[in-house]
Amino acid sequence: MIRIGNFKIRSTGLPVLLVSALFLAGCALPPGPASSAHPTSVPTPELHLTAASPSMAEWHAQLGKWTSADAILLGEQHDAAEHQYWEADTVRELAARKRLAAVVLEMADAGTQTTGLAPSATEAQVQEALRWNDKGWPWKAYGPAVMAAVQARIPVLGGNLPRSHMAEAMKNQQLDQQLSAKAMQMQLDAIKVGHCDLLPESQLLPMARIQLAKDQSMARTIEAALKPGQTVLLLAGHGHVRRQLGVGNWLPAHRQLRLAIAQTGKVNPAIQGEADAFVVTPPVAYKDHCADLRKQWKR
Repeated sequence: MIRIGNFKIRSTGLPVLLVSALFLAGCALPPGPASSAHPTSVPTPELHLTAASPSMAEWHAQLGKWTSADAILLGEQHDAAEHQYWEADTVRELAARKRLAAVVLEMADAGTQTTGLAPSATEAQVQEALRWNDKGWPWKAYGPAVMAAVQARIPVLGGNLPRSHMAEAMKNQQLDQQLSAKAMQMQLDAIKVGHCDLLPESQLLPMARIQLAKDQSMARTIEAALKPGQTVLLLAGHGHVRRQLGVGNWLPAHRQLRLAIAQTGKVNPAIQGEADAFVVTPPVAYKDHCADLRKQWKR
């Protein structure tokens, strides 16, 4: 276990292969059963980080072990400010090493990009290029990572499924075939829990298909951005990064991927094997999102 102030890091060294507030609540999926698909006796590196501990040397060392990665996928908890701090630092570090081919975002729709903007572009210009939704994704949280890339002449690409495509995805039965039966059930269970048990059973599969279509969209964006000898960086909720369920399942098997998932407080043992590294940050103030949603839905 490696410590940086109050920030912790953990690594397996394994290779990876209602469209409403309810769905946003399900973006960072709750942990499922521990994976047996990638057994290992090597402890996963765990790095502890805080904004008050500026030294990121241990995390940078971890990145140094991943120089052959075609893509590095970072999974965050959306309401944890330290996770966005970690993401912005990663952008700056990979850019400084001349390793960064592109940054792909869950936080912007596929088809949007900063390509063509000058490094001196203003934040307003960058937000316009990405059609940024500040209400859904506060610019204050994600702007530092995005601007670090733009200022380093690194293209930032939206990767998420546009809202206009979600209705079609909900009916797309072909999406059901991508995951193993076990992983698909985990996805359905996670959707149910992540949406506070408020979805009727008939909506679980359609909502799972949206999650799958989002992963497919991000994977396509990553694949199109790949460059020999460089790495594409994905910033997304941790549900999109999990080894058994996430974006990596939509990329060709020969791609070299590395997955890092950020957690608050401690790493949930149920997701051991779901990433190559875990970043642990201090607990965030508890908010019962389900209570808010039940009140909104009068349940």
